[in-house]
Amino acid sequence: MDFSELRPCRFQSFTFPNPNPSLPHHYSDPLRVAVLDSPVTSPQGQAATTSAMLVPPGRESDWIFSTEAGHLHLLLSSSSPPFSRLVLIGSLPSSLTIPYTRVPPLPDKDLDSIQDSLLPLLLALSPKSAFDQGHIPEVPFLSFEDDALHILPVKVLEGPSVGEMIVEDVAIQKDASCVPQIRQRLRFKRMPNLIQTQIRLVPDLDLSHCSSSDLLSLLESRSFRLESASLVQPYLAPMVAGLSLIANVAEEKIASEIRPSCLCVGVGGGALLTCLRIQLGFDVHGLETDLVVVEVARKYFGLVEDEFLGVSIGDGIGIIKRYAREKERGNNRLEKFSSSFDAVMVDLDSEDIISGVSAPPLEFIEKDVLLAVKAVLCKTGILVMNVIPPLDDGSFYRHLVSVLSNMFVELYKIDVQDNENFVIVATRSEIQISSAESRHQFLRKLEEVIGPQLVFSITKITSYNA
Repeated sequence: MDFSELRPCRFQSFTFPNPNPSLPHHYSDPLRVAVLDSPVTSPQGQAATTSAMLVPPGRESDWIFSTEAGHLHLLLSSSSPPFSRLVLIGSLPSSLTIPYTRVPPLPDKDLDSIQDSLLPLLLALSPKSAFDQGHIPEVPFLSFEDDALHILPVKVLEGPSVGEMIVEDVAIQKDASCVPQIRQRLRFKRMPNLIQTQIRLVPDLDLSHCSSSDLLSLLESRSFRLESASLVQPYLAPMVAGLSLIANVAEEKIASEIRPSCLCVGVGGGALLTCLRIQLGFDVHGLETDLVVVEVARKYFGLVEDEFLGVSIGDGIGIIKRYAREKERGNNRLEKFSSSFDAVMVDLDSEDIISGVSAPPLEFIEKDVLLAVKAVLCKTGILVMNVIPPLDDGSFYRHLVSVLSNMFVELYKIDVQDNENFVIVATRSEIQISSAESRHQFLRKLEEVIGPQLVFSITKITSYNA
């Protein structure tokens, strides 16, 4: 194996004798070493950079660390610009998905000992361009941290569109001062670092007094109920907050005993659809490319279809285009759709793993697609999109705002607390925002569901560089 030259996207793994076998309870002997070269090439004349990461003990079988897709996301999110090469080192993974329990962190002296013992290997794996003018390069160790205390696999499935996916129960705790929570979540193997959907699990006991072993026993016993209408994903509540921009329209419809309608492109676990249907009284229709994902939503995440909540299987963009064409021909009923929608909500991530985690797909913001979206919206309708900008210089955001501003009347932005996402709302008409003195029933209900702070955090985009 020759690693002296960088080869964009080259991924290779091998076993290597553990140079510090004195800590066998943390890392196996031999070790698994995985090397990934960045798809982003360094500017000419710039020295190559290598970094390393020790896989957290017990997580070696997690797709985040055992697959090329997970490894790539770790590399692309490690720094800006990303390192030229990322080396993952950990125990040998199992071919099966296995439960995980967080172990206490290694003492600093043990961690330093492991890292020092691996330095010769890492220097040997560094490209020759890293040895600028003969000096020995630094190889920093990156750390991985999340809030998972326990991860218990529930089911691994495979869909014709998204590929392998895993449903898992997790116990999480942000820090020792926080009360633990238990959740059920869905991840795809093609993008394992991204939680596709998650819902809160509600046990019969007080979690504030649970030990780690108590939490694991609770997950194993599955003694809890699903809170299927809860908006746990950080960006879902801001998406729902966008509906405040059509609060007057929604209020008038409700007063006339007409349900406001929403088309959700991307179903996931169905939390957004369920919230709109149950808590806000919308007529909801979802579009999902993969039948297995919908079956998972029904079986594991509490999605229930009825006369006011339906799902169509197929390419969401294709279905919207087809419906727009049918409307032009005077056929206003297709796929059990409403004749037109008050809102179209888009929760689609890009399938291009080279760009890292990003949303929406570039295909969705092409002119013909946005024209079709406008056609299925009513005159006062809004387009609400979850946006995860790719790791670039901001050009994606500027392009997105430029395209939308040419197609719609007004644009609004809602920030998401995780600082990775934001929500864009594009309107077909000028918005008359309700005053604080006229907080009518729909707006009050909306604030009960998502909190008033999100409604007041919506800002209007007034320039391409906003």
